[in-house]
Amino acid sequence: MTNLVIVESPAKAKTIEKYLGKGFTVRSSYGHIRDIQKKGMGIDIPNGFAPQYEISPDKKKTVSELKKLAKTAETVWLATDEDREGEAIAWHLAEALNLNVAETKRIVFHEITQTAIQKAIAEPRTVDMDLVDAQQARRILDRIVGFELSPVLWKKIRTGLSAGRVQSVAVRLIVEREREIDAFESEYVFRLQGKLGLLDTQQNTVGEVDVKRNAAFDTEEEAESFLKMLSQGQLSVASLEEKPAKKSPKPPFTTSTLQQEAASKLGFSVKQTMSVAQRLYESGKITYMRTDSLNLSEEALASASKVIASQYGDAFVHTRRYKTKKADAQEAHEAIRPTDFSVSEVSGERNEQRLYQLIWRRAIASQMADARLKRTTVEIAISNMPAEKLVAKGEVIEFEGFLKVYQLDADNEEGMLPPMTIGQALSLGALVVRQSYSRAPARYNEASLVRTLEEMGIGRPSTYAPTIDTIQARGYVVKEDREGQPRNYRQLELTADGIDAETLTEMAGSEKNKLFPTDIAGIVTDFLVKHFGDVLDYQFTAHVEDEFDEIAQGKESWQQMLQNFYQQFHPRVEAAEDVSREEAGQSRALGNDPTTGKPMFVKIGRFGPYVQLGDGENDEKPTFASLVTGQKMDTIKLEEALELFKLPRVVGEAPEGFSASAIDGTVFSVEKGQEIIAKQGPFGPYLEYGPKKYAPIKGFDPLAITLEESMALIEAKIVAEAEKIVRVFEGTDVVILKGRWGPYITDVTTKKNAKIAKTEDPQKLTLEECQKRLDEAPEPKKRGRAAAKKTTAKKAPAKKVATKKAPAAKKS
Repeated sequence: MTNLVIVESPAKAKTIEKYLGKGFTVRSSYGHIRDIQKKGMGIDIPNGFAPQYEISPDKKKTVSELKKLAKTAETVWLATDEDREGEAIAWHLAEALNLNVAETKRIVFHEITQTAIQKAIAEPRTVDMDLVDAQQARRILDRIVGFELSPVLWKKIRTGLSAGRVQSVAVRLIVEREREIDAFESEYVFRLQGKLGLLDTQQNTVGEVDVKRNAAFDTEEEAESFLKMLSQGQLSVASLEEKPAKKSPKPPFTTSTLQQEAASKLGFSVKQTMSVAQRLYESGKITYMRTDSLNLSEEALASASKVIASQYGDAFVHTRRYKTKKADAQEAHEAIRPTDFSVSEVSGERNEQRLYQLIWRRAIASQMADARLKRTTVEIAISNMPAEKLVAKGEVIEFEGFLKVYQLDADNEEGMLPPMTIGQALSLGALVVRQSYSRAPARYNEASLVRTLEEMGIGRPSTYAPTIDTIQARGYVVKEDREGQPRNYRQLELTADGIDAETLTEMAGSEKNKLFPTDIAGIVTDFLVKHFGDVLDYQFTAHVEDEFDEIAQGKESWQQMLQNFYQQFHPRVEAAEDVSREEAGQSRALGNDPTTGKPMFVKIGRFGPYVQLGDGENDEKPTFASLVTGQKMDTIKLEEALELFKLPRVVGEAPEGFSASAIDGTVFSVEKGQEIIAKQGPFGPYLEYGPKKYAPIKGFDPLAITLEESMALIEAKIVAEAEKIVRVFEGTDVVILKGRWGPYITDVTTKKNAKIAKTEDPQKLTLEECQKRLDEAPEPKKRGRAAAKKTTAKKAPAKKVATKKAPAAKKS
């Protein structure tokens, strides 16, 4: 073998080997092969923060195979990704394979095409140790923060928590936004909009015009008075202004803008976007997808111009060279673009097709002419209110330009207006004044969080997806949809018969795929801000990123940068040892119960926040109640906490019996006269409607749910239980049930489960086949306290070691 080329991804290896041909063997390292050792911190702080690396257990076989290949190769080419992580992987490979770092050939390319690969081979370099040092500094600093901060959280708040330089700042953003929303007090105004009829000289209606009043009314009385005056006046066109306008395309995608646009237009999560983009890159369809550069190569510009001229005409071509705000943008050469502009669609998995087309359109549009428009603004005079004006706006596209391929968000675009002249009369149409409430600041979704982190200079493109993953996995943030609450509003409508006023209802505050902080997120954020303010300071975190960039450019020593940080950080860790659990935010006093005089606290426990009545003095046992959905540790008041002790609450007795029969004859039911009790459990509120009969309470307040609402939930639960049984094999313990992911086989005695393929009809399975699958299925996992005790007893020594190891695994 003459040449060994090592890349990160096996998918990439196949593509590159095809381009290089004979004499080249391409193999994959499958990402990182070494990391800081798991045992202890793995960093020798007194000795210049020297990291102690070890080959990852799952990569030992890979490294062994690469070593054998490297020994027989005349030349080894390190072709890992072109960012800092890729540079670090190349260095680790050189170290692990006993290669001379100063002489080993390093090649980079931002697209997997034959031209790019051959050019890289023709222009090799060596490993850039400045980039390696920058990545190493980031990894070491994040290990130090996680290793030293996380145990503090375990001792002072709760075991299993973690902290990280970027992770904790992202959580802080979400927590502070939630508190802004909690503190927000909505105000309202009344806004007028509607339609007017455009009249000709014979007073015939020849068109309709959408109008509005720019200023809002403070009160309903003001709005009603205006409508009365309006109904008595004459309307006419007072002014008509036409102005040329243009719209320019946005630059091609960077990592963060791709994540944001894929979220808004395709509904992708940040993680999904990066996963799909990775596959497109590895198959040679797009350029490297981790970049914050807006630059396009001269070759790409020429290719785009050629395609635009060919498909749309020369008038649509407008070559643009975008400047990246950050001078050292992610060490990348180009923005994200197709490798071949002439290919507007690709084959493959549907999401790959959709994301590719989004990338192609954005990149091609960035090299197209501006869209030219004509914008018209019309002011409409009211004869009996000279100081007042109604306004109509419209626009006409005179030349599509880039809009031919890439539509911008159309929220503020106006429709066309009919031809009008100064003095032309208008008639009253459907005019409505609606009560409009001010909105609280918007909660973050994944895309808006990425945008904010980028704007603040926190993290880098490659860190956003894992950061958002981590804060959800650690239980600091949940991503979910939440229903809005009904809200009344007033509406006044001007008709031919006068003014109709009515109260209507709307759903306000509904959320979709938003990031909500948990109570533990607030406690941890407050603790870290108070005792480690520098680490969670937004400007400090952004400054650290700038220092990594300085190291990457060879302008700063990575050891000195870490030394400066650690001198300030470590003393705070030591000081935090003296903080009490109460001071750490574990407990907040709410006041005293007016009936008993006992103190009441809100605390955080294993299953979430709860209130405690009594302090346990004088051998008197306190009583507890869990917070219900929507209540928060930060904001719950004494009066609300007292209400929680009304649970369990007897809702009433079932007015009628209800039952549903399963196919095996099992009857699920509630009897007439059965007491219905609302309770609160560790996993939320529920209804008890008989011995071991429960129905979850969803969408209702357990303190206010009515008997009628309770019966609807219970009946739905009974029907669901009856429908769960798909098939029963008489005389056996084998049953086919309907589960969350479809039907499955179970043995009601042993509790063993076996799968049924989606393509299979459960009604056609024989008892013998079901029994065979159950025999081959793994034993069910033991649950509950007994299982936990057994596991703990067996693994006691290992647990001690794991406790030492755990901090080393924490990442931001």
